[in-house]
Amino acid sequence: MTSPDTTYRNPVLDADWSDPDVVRVGDDFYLIASSFGRAPGLPLLHSRDLVHWRLIGHALDRLVPEEAFAVPRHDCGVWAPSIRHHDGLFWIFWGDPDHGIHHVNAPDVRGPWSRPHLIKAGKGLIDPCPLWDEDTGEAFLVHAWAKSRSGIKNRLTGHRMSPDGAELLDDGEVLVDGDRLPGWFTLEGPKVYRHDGWFWIFAPAGGVENGWQGVFRSRSFLGPYEERVVLEQGDTPVNGPHQGGWVRTASGEDWFLHFQQRGAHGRVVHLQPMRWDEDGWPVLGAGGSPVLTHARPALPPQPPSAPATDDLFPGGRFGLQWQWAANPRPGWAVSHSQDGLRLACVRSPDVHDLRLLPHLLTQRLPLSCRTVDVDLRLDTTGPGSRAGLAVVGDAYTWIGLERGADGTASLVHRFAEATGSGPERDAARPRPAPSASVRLRVEVGEGARCRLFADTGDGFRPSGQVFTATPWRWVGALLGLFAGAPPGRGPTGTALFTHFRINGRPHEHRRP
Repeated sequence: MTSPDTTYRNPVLDADWSDPDVVRVGDDFYLIASSFGRAPGLPLLHSRDLVHWRLIGHALDRLVPEEAFAVPRHDCGVWAPSIRHHDGLFWIFWGDPDHGIHHVNAPDVRGPWSRPHLIKAGKGLIDPCPLWDEDTGEAFLVHAWAKSRSGIKNRLTGHRMSPDGAELLDDGEVLVDGDRLPGWFTLEGPKVYRHDGWFWIFAPAGGVENGWQGVFRSRSFLGPYEERVVLEQGDTPVNGPHQGGWVRTASGEDWFLHFQQRGAHGRVVHLQPMRWDEDGWPVLGAGGSPVLTHARPALPPQPPSAPATDDLFPGGRFGLQWQWAANPRPGWAVSHSQDGLRLACVRSPDVHDLRLLPHLLTQRLPLSCRTVDVDLRLDTTGPGSRAGLAVVGDAYTWIGLERGADGTASLVHRFAEATGSGPERDAARPRPAPSASVRLRVEVGEGARCRLFADTGDGFRPSGQVFTATPWRWVGALLGLFAGAPPGRGPTGTALFTHFRINGRPHEHRRP
């Protein structure tokens, strides 16, 4: 992440912290990211130097409308949030492409956060960003469009908003029509600012794989806006670069955080220096190209830190890095006072497709991940009960334990190809696991190529063929823990997970 001298290396966040936005309050920086259909949502990260970040909480306990997210909707939900601080409150706005634009607020970034407020209902409303003009007292909102829901794309729409954020005051006007800009397409992700007498909209275009970062400016909120490309790949290995937020330090340095699409690892976050040219336009990176290494921001040195990945599950609790695949229900995680995560073997007709399980507990797959380890004990003899460690995307694989019809435990390794390609299949021949306990491992190589291992008491042995992890459409592949059972009656028992570790990066066990 950083060298011990005065430089840093990108990415500063090496996992799927998609669509980042950032705000400074005093000496503290706060970053928000998309969480799509997982709960809790709206992860909040904190830094003092813009390089080292820690996950400190979530602003959304449950996705709304709750009934829509009782089941997994992996690519839906919370898209591209923005975070601002105004009138003593933190504000977070996000777009749900199927329901509309919501916001929450709180006097403290750690909460409690208000209930979600739907400020604009509709299909395809995404990437909202508010602006409070401190000079005039006016408030505004800018958002983009998802063609898959609305039939509209490549367009940024602006509204006047009540200063209290309660409502929009007009039907909206098109501020920037990308179809009228030669070569511009898939214009989205706007972040709006007021600076040096101008209204500024930072917005990417060209798609997440090969696009660029644009900036628009106007003397009036309603335009007309002039445009400029301010960051593009050039001859660097940083494809994209895409969508992010501008922040200014207390001493006046300007920086820009954006994401880069990295396949199954999702959207990792880069930090770019930013300056202003003689015409008053921002210049990002090294003359408009992304930097891989650079002098750190002129901020007090901070100890190395990164969002937690390891978990000893102290007192039976799981850390902030974990999210359910849908709104959680009572009883999925069983309370107890010892260390270790005890998951109930929840009965489900979808037990043989992990992509459909709401009680799949997930965390991101870091770019620097080399090995994932966890210990598992299946504390039930219920036929068909199963639990394991998974790598889940549009295709998935898992390794773990399963009880047969006679209640005996077996080590199993299964996989499923892309959605719609057929049922889950064996990746290796099942073998006995008499103690119903096992150590599980995933080794992750270049290109997210995963080799699975298991140790039932005689050392780790490889299992099956290499599996190449795949993302969903917008979400990177996830590491998952689960326990389940087929439909039926009666208690199903539990599975106990202990000592979850990801190697190849700094570890952090303590809760914030």
